[in-house]
Amino acid sequence: MIVRISTEGQYAIEGADEDELNRLDNEAVAACSADDQAHFQSAFGELLDFVRTHGKLVDDDHLGGSDLILPPADVSLEEAKAEFSGEGLIPG
Repeated sequence: MIVRISTEGQYAIEGADEDELNRLDNEAVAACSADDQAHFQSAFGELLDFVRTHGKLVDDDHLGGSDLILPPADVSLEEAKAEFSGEGLIPG
């Protein structure tokens, strides 16, 4: 899976890491649903850190698309609510 962090770059995530990625996405959704700024910042930060540490940075000349696009690290709770809803960014 290729995950893009907006304004940063793309990371290749191994299939074995997708369950944890989904768990972290669901945590960010729960924080948005609860309108909990502190919880969202913590959960979203953990999600971004997971992608950065478990993913392999994809070369800039990679022509393929991204399977998942995460908002930039400085996304506000209000902006995130538009993206982190329902099943989250990762359906299923």
